[in-house]
Amino acid sequence: MKIYLDNAATTPMDQEVIDAIIPIMQNNFGNPSSVHSFGRSSRAIIEKARKKVAAYINAAPSEIVFTGGGTEADNLVIRGAVDDLGVTHIITSKIEHHAVIDTSEIVGAKHNIKVSFVSFDEKGYVDIASLERLLEENKDKKTLVSLMHANNEISNKLPLKRVIDICKSYGVYFHSDTVQTMCHYKFDVRELGIDFLTCSAHKFHGPKGIGFLYINENIQLKPIITGGAQERNVRAGTENIMGIVGLTKAMEVAYRDLDAHQTHIQGLKNYMIEQLEEIIPDVRFNGDPKGDSLYTVLNVQFPNSDMDEMLLYNFDIEGIAVSGGSACSSGSNIGSHVLKNIGCDMTKPALRFSFSKYNTKEELDYTLNVIKELFAVKV
Repeated sequence: MKIYLDNAATTPMDQEVIDAIIPIMQNNFGNPSSVHSFGRSSRAIIEKARKKVAAYINAAPSEIVFTGGGTEADNLVIRGAVDDLGVTHIITSKIEHHAVIDTSEIVGAKHNIKVSFVSFDEKGYVDIASLERLLEENKDKKTLVSLMHANNEISNKLPLKRVIDICKSYGVYFHSDTVQTMCHYKFDVRELGIDFLTCSAHKFHGPKGIGFLYINENIQLKPIITGGAQERNVRAGTENIMGIVGLTKAMEVAYRDLDAHQTHIQGLKNYMIEQLEEIIPDVRFNGDPKGDSLYTVLNVQFPNSDMDEMLLYNFDIEGIAVSGGSACSSGSNIGSHVLKNIGCDMTKPALRFSFSKYNTKEELDYTLNVIKELFAVKV
């Protein structure tokens, strides 16, 4: 039996997405920048897709820039904020995706720009008071705040609207990496008042290698990839028309069935928590899975045993795909920077289970039986 519980890493493509892409591969090979009919046909498909994507988040089509994925989009914001907007201070957190942390630190070192990090409470939520303190202490600096909407390892969510309002009160730019939450929740960029928002299609059953960046219409960024005037002069390179169509179809399917998928997946997560607590009394959960958390992700801290180093591989041997989350997950793993920075016990093995609409209760029962066998001495 093969069970895929690593959907926070990537998701299988929806068949409707595949069916939407195939005709594009077969019939729409024209370069969108060409003026002949083949090129115009491709351009029309892209612009129709842009309008649809924009409508899903209540943006203007001109505010959507298609990218190669979330990492590129994050880089565009952070590098652009410094190079084009004159930002001299970046506030982020030490549990962001490395596309944000590493880029902030690289840009900071290169341009001698201050990079500050918010602190966390005992459950791993961003300490809003620490954010306000950093803003107050640096109110003379032009600042970009970059905080993800929901953490990809521990699933804790950021109170997005509250943070945006705080940033607006200080007149600073705000960017949120919404790679884990786009198409799992509804977004209205007008209501939020957000400056930048990033997305990657393969996190919601779309193709890899395609994403988008929302840039508020009042902000202009220059490209970090140069060599052409594509994507409103923000991202050079011939557009990935197949990926763009796939992303758009994946959004359509996700938002069409959103309520049903939320109910189904949250039910799976709740069931997993309840059963694990029953099977292993001293099991712990990293983050706050019963609180304001992303319903697709569950980070489980298991008790120590003689198989700590091989736990991840034992699941794989049994046909279950999960992700490691601590130094004990494998001999070559340096450990999760997320768990380390929120103060988790790094001596205990942690695994991330992440669910999708394709997972079933029967798959979880199989997984739970494997856990019973692996931890027989602890039960």
